[in-house]
Amino acid sequence: MKHGSHCTINDSEDELDGQVEPYHLMEKRNLEKSILLELEREHHLKVQEEVRSKLAALEVGHQNEIQRTISAFARLQKYAESRKEIDRRLDVHFQRRIAEVLDKHLSMVQRDHEQKSQIVERRIRDDAALEEAKRKEQAIKEEKLRQERARQEAEARQKEAAKLAAETRKTAFEAAQKEAAEKEAAEKEAAKLREAAASQSSQNSQNNNAGIKVFADKYALEAESRRRALVHNQVPENIHLRKEFAKYDRQIAKSISKLMPTTDSVRSRASELIKALDGQDCPRPIACCLFANKIISIVKSRNTKDKTFGNLAFACGYVMLLVTNQVPDAMDYLLAEFNRVCIYTVPKHLHALNAQARNRDYYRLIGYQEENGQLESTESYLTYVVAYVKLYAAMIQTEIKGVRHPHGLAEGWKWLALFLNALPATTATACALHAFLKMAGFALHKKYGSQFLKILDVISRCFLPALKDQGNKMQSEAVNNLQNYLNDKIYLQEPEGQYLVQQLLSKELFM
Repeated sequence: MKHGSHCTINDSEDELDGQVEPYHLMEKRNLEKSILLELEREHHLKVQEEVRSKLAALEVGHQNEIQRTISAFARLQKYAESRKEIDRRLDVHFQRRIAEVLDKHLSMVQRDHEQKSQIVERRIRDDAALEEAKRKEQAIKEEKLRQERARQEAEARQKEAAKLAAETRKTAFEAAQKEAAEKEAAEKEAAKLREAAASQSSQNSQNNNAGIKVFADKYALEAESRRRALVHNQVPENIHLRKEFAKYDRQIAKSISKLMPTTDSVRSRASELIKALDGQDCPRPIACCLFANKIISIVKSRNTKDKTFGNLAFACGYVMLLVTNQVPDAMDYLLAEFNRVCIYTVPKHLHALNAQARNRDYYRLIGYQEENGQLESTESYLTYVVAYVKLYAAMIQTEIKGVRHPHGLAEGWKWLALFLNALPATTATACALHAFLKMAGFALHKKYGSQFLKILDVISRCFLPALKDQGNKMQSEAVNNLQNYLNDKIYLQEPEGQYLVQQLLSKELFM
């Protein structure tokens, strides 16, 4: 069958609808051709119907496939969301578990750290107690040896005196048989020998020297002499003027000049000074001497009448403790410098026996400063005495947990006993005593309790009455200061600027 005359199904439908039927009516065709045409038309209709049914089936299948795809995608999204929710819950659960495990671990670490810290602290306390016991035992042994040496020396002096006296008597007996002139000379010589022997056997810590009487305990004078000799033997004179040490002098001075009564400043300055004293280019004795001179000269560079000077003195005390703990040699140089600038830190008092002895040299000897050929006033002198003693007292009462003090409260207690036993009641000694109690009284009372109260009772019964007998303006002020200290029980009040710095330093150094 030829399809050249029928291009499409639509063409056949047009022919059937509008053209074919009239054509058959107008033209005569044979039966076969008519049948063929009919068959062809039916075939086309059948094919068209089949195509339509297949297209409809394909359309339905396509729509069903789309619905299945949409349904599957919806199920997939729902599944993904459910998985996300499950993962989120699992993640929260795991994070909670991890946080719990981490918290338990940190708690165990902290507990372990605390236990180790307690063990270390207990070990430090035990070591400190053992060291203190050893030191006390050594001190007792040294004291016994000193007493034994003193006894032996006294016995030797007595024997020597007896020998000299015997020789003198023998000489005098032999000289009696000679001429009067020789007898007189012999008697004079014997008298000189007896006087020398008596002077040697009765010599003690109170000396008369060019009209000046020294009030001090023998132990304190020996310690002062030992420190002075240490500086004299180890440190050349005028080290501040030597170019080779100028760098270290400026470095130490700069560090100390920046000291403020704050924890950060104390820690920073102490670290800088320890580093400076450990330098390889400067000999240790010279570095220690420079440090001692600069830290104590802060009295001259700052306003000692300012109320904040007490806070600064406590800050200096902490710096001195931290430095000497790492550089123990520095403490002897500090004490030597204290003794040089203020005799009451020994403690020692020089008394002029007469007006002739009360000259310019005497005032220089007790610590008066001279400027432009003029000595400073007594008021200025006492101001500096108070400042130096405050600085010394701040140093001896300073305590930091776990840090051993080479010159601590025990030395302060000894200083107070030597002061009251050996020194007279004067305006200068009263000012020094009040300054010391104001800075260290709280710590001494806290440690020694009733024994410290006995010391205060001695001041009230003995020192103050003797001081009142002098009756001058400055003495009256000194009496009032001491009387108010006792009456108001100032020793029960913690000094301002001392406790907070101590606590912060303890935490920062040992946590």
